[in-house]
Order: sequence, then structure tokens, then C-alpha cells
Amino acid sequence: MTLISSVNYLKTNNLTTQFDVIVVGSGAAGLYAALCLPTKYRVGLITKETLKTGASDWAQGGIAAAISQEDSPKFHQEDTLKAGAGLCDRRAVQFLVDHAGTTIQSLVEMGVAFDRKGGELAMTLEAAHSHPRVLHAADTTGRAIVSTLTEKALERVNIEIIPQAIALQLWIEPEKKRCQGLSVLYQNQIEWIQAGAVILATGGGGQVYAQTTNPSVSTGDGVALAWRAGAIVRDLEFFQFHPTALTKPEAPHFLISEAVRGEGAHLVDEQGRRFAFDYHPSGELAPRDVVSRGIFNYLQGQKNQTNVYLDLGSIETEQIRYRFPNIISVCQQWGIDVFKEPIPVAPAAHYWMGGVKVDLNNATSIDGLYAIGETASTGVHGANRLASNSLLECLVFAAQLSKLNVTSSFPLTKKTKMVMEKQKKWQQEMPQILEVRQSLPQLIWQSAGISRSQTVLEEAITQVSLWQKQLKSLSLSQAIFNLLPGQSVKLEVGANQSDLRTCYETINLLDIAYLMLKSSLFRTESRGGHYRQDYPQSSQEWEKHTLVCEHRWWKGEID
Repeated sequence: MTLISSVNYLKTNNLTTQFDVIVVGSGAAGLYAALCLPTKYRVGLITKETLKTGASDWAQGGIAAAISQEDSPKFHQEDTLKAGAGLCDRRAVQFLVDHAGTTIQSLVEMGVAFDRKGGELAMTLEAAHSHPRVLHAADTTGRAIVSTLTEKALERVNIEIIPQAIALQLWIEPEKKRCQGLSVLYQNQIEWIQAGAVILATGGGGQVYAQTTNPSVSTGDGVALAWRAGAIVRDLEFFQFHPTALTKPEAPHFLISEAVRGEGAHLVDEQGRRFAFDYHPSGELAPRDVVSRGIFNYLQGQKNQTNVYLDLGSIETEQIRYRFPNIISVCQQWGIDVFKEPIPVAPAAHYWMGGVKVDLNNATSIDGLYAIGETASTGVHGANRLASNSLLECLVFAAQLSKLNVTSSFPLTKKTKMVMEKQKKWQQEMPQILEVRQSLPQLIWQSAGISRSQTVLEEAITQVSLWQKQLKSLSLSQAIFNLLPGQSVKLEVGANQSDLRTCYETINLLDIAYLMLKSSLFRTESRGGHYRQDYPQSSQEWEKHTLVCEHRWWKGEID
């Protein structure tokens, strides 16, 4: 069979409509995947905004790797398994820690400027790590990595970047059930793009919560796309709430890195007492879910108090300036002098442990469809991700795509051009969509947040199901989802692409909210990032994955 790269590439209004491989997402996972793919393949890199707008660019703390003489991959594996609360797949964790060293070496060779101490790579300690193993570039490690990867991707002649494009539907071949492309919303048109493989690297879904450290682009697109196409998704009830997000009126929930506590900062109440030791012997250095629940429970017992404080007073001033310049700057913008006063903080939704189920080669249950990064469920995070393992997972697993073998092409589909007239209904429908978009995050924060219960989950499922039904019947939704492969649409002048995007993202958020709520109701125990008030203990019976395909839920064995 011939590769797509052996035929002439088709362009429609400057949009190439055939690639060997399409990567959806331009964070660390998507960029590194594109760079690791064999250079003989023509790669289309789709990004919803411009480059450097995803969660990877926001990652502060660093990237974990057991590369010091005092440390070992075995210790890293043990820490990861312990944090994962019985739900990590051992093979995946072993793969992660064993490949950490070569991944760091690759980044250094690319030019990522990690901090150094005495000529050696500097490493710090973070919560639930037994050894200092977190490499960093001040407190903007993600930005340092993404900037370097972006420069490398822009240099590659085989990578075509398609900015401000929205992936709408996966193209599943009906007989073989194989993914062979997707539809995109790009420059006021909807077009189908064919490819031998599609890689989803769209990040997480933190925008489903009212309080989140995630950027605005994190609307769960990859998980929603895969689920609607019939892929198996896994462990969607497990969402990690970061204990220390900036909490001040009008300010964004800016993440105050775990590394601040690793360097010696203390969690304190209004009286300056280190209350975290009331909930765990390790205090503020306990696993994230424990610290987050400790803060949540503490605040529940206080009147009219929405935050606790992070006191940096025990860290030397020069060390703070050296390690956390970005945190200093953001706090200053909101009137907080970290050298003179503690930072007001509270938990916020941060990282989704669940995602599209994949194997060690990133393959999903649909042939030709792959997922990496926060979009994927590789099995390394279990019920609670170990700090700074996320960037490592992105890169270690993306490197596997160097082995990808795109061996088949597909007959070109006959193309039909249409013009979509501006519909008066769109303007009438937007208020309803915007109302759901505004109301949903608060509903999910209250029902599937740090503490959950059956009654509240069931009520939320009823509401979300109603919203799903209402929005999917709108003409805006039908314009997105009713297009058949080969059909392309040009929006008439005056039709607003942003309305379609808002509708699409809201539907994605509704779909992942439904999946999270149902999965949270299905798992009748507490474990890691999933806490049920009505089932507060962990159960050996539930030491299994939660698997979902279409509308069926079942338990899956741990690998």
C-alpha cells in the first residue's frame, strides 16, 4: 500500500486536506510527538489557538526523573505506585521511570535550559517523592520545554502547523472501524482532513470546574472526541485538585507550585498554625489529594473563610528570588508581597488522571487513533498523580511514536462543497448556550469536586443530561455534527465562527461532565482524587479501573 505522502497533497483555501499523520494539540505531548515521528511522514499539527497556549506552558514545578546517584528508577517507581493508591499499571510505571533519563538527555541536547547547581542539573524535592528528583527551569519549566520544542517544530519541513483550528469529529471508516482523519473548523469553513493516523494531544478538561488552574483551552476536547467515536475511556472520576491555587477576588486561580512547599514553605491558618499536620503526618508534603481534602475539611469548619495561607518565611530570600520569579511577579500583580506576607490559597481542579485508554504505544481501542499526555490514560497515574510526573509522561510516551508505522492510505473521498447561510436561529440560540457554559462549571464543582455523594451526583447527572439533549438539538450543533465525510462547508460572510466554537466546546464540556459524574457514581468507594462522603473508605473490590465505552460502564483489571 502507498503512503499518503506519495501522492500530491490537496489544499483547500490554504488548508491541506491530506496528511500521513495528524496531531491535535500543541502542548509538550503534541509537539514532542510531532518531532519524534519519522521525518518521512507529512505531519499536520492542529492547535486550537496559537502555539504556547496550553497547560504544558503553564507547568511550574518541573519534570521528575531519578537520575542522581542517590536516587534510582526503583525509588521513583515505588513513589509513583504509592501515590497512585493501587490503580497504577505497573508495566506503564516501570516504562515511565526507566525511560526518564534518556528523555531528560534528549531535552538537554535540544537546548532546554534546566537550572544547574555546581555544573550539575539541579533537583528539588516535591510532595510524596522520597528523593529530590524534580528538574526545573526556575518556576517556568513547562514554558522552557514548550518554547524549545516549538522552535524545533517550526524548523521541521515535514510539519505543517494549522493554528486556530478546531477538531470537530473523528472520521471512522464504517466497515473496518478505523480512524482515517477528522473534520476541522478553520478560517470560517468546515473541512475533512484524511490521514493514516490521528494523535489526540488536546490536554485535560479543567474548564469543567468553576475553580481550576487550567487555561481556557482545556475543555476536554480529545476525550469527548474519542468517546463519541466509540473509543474506550478510563478512570474519568479521578481528578486531581491542586492544594495551593492563588485565591483572591478577581484574580485567576494561578497555581502556586508544589515546589514552593518542597523548598520549605508552610501551610498555615489565620493564626499561623500549620494545620495540615492534623490530617497527615507529612503535613503540607503529603500527597496532593490528602492536602487538598485537608484544606477543604478545614475550611468547612470555618465561618466565612475561603482560603488558607502559604507562608514562604522559612525560605531564604535569595532562594525565593532564584526559584520562583514568576510566582513573585504574579503575586505582585495582585498586591501580594511574598517576602512580607503569606499567599492566600485554596484547592482548585488541576489535572485529570483519567482519559482515553491507551497501551504503551499510545494506541486506543480504535485502529489508527492514538492519544498522549493528559488526554490519555496510560496507567501511570492511577488514582492520584505523583507531582511532576505529567510532563515526564507526555515526553516518554510521545517518544514511542518514533516507531509508528503508517502503512495504508485510503481512496480519496468525493468532495461536495456547500455554503452555510447565516441562520437567524444562531443568534437566538447563543444565550442558551452561554447560560449552560456559565452554569455547568459551578454545578460540577459542587457535585464532582473534592467531596462527592450519591444524591448530589444523581441530581447533577439529571441536569447535565437535560442540557446535553437541549444543546444537541440546536441548529448550531447540527451545523457541526451533521456533516458527512467529504462534505465541506464555507460559512457565509457574517456567520460567526466563534459561535460554532463556543457551542462545540460547551458540548464537549457537557459530555465530559456526564462521563465524570457517572463514573463518580459508579465507583462506590474513596480512593486518590475521588472522595465519596457516603463511601469514605477504600475497598479492595474497587482496586480496578473504571472503563467506559459509549454508555456502558464496567470494571477493568489493573495491569
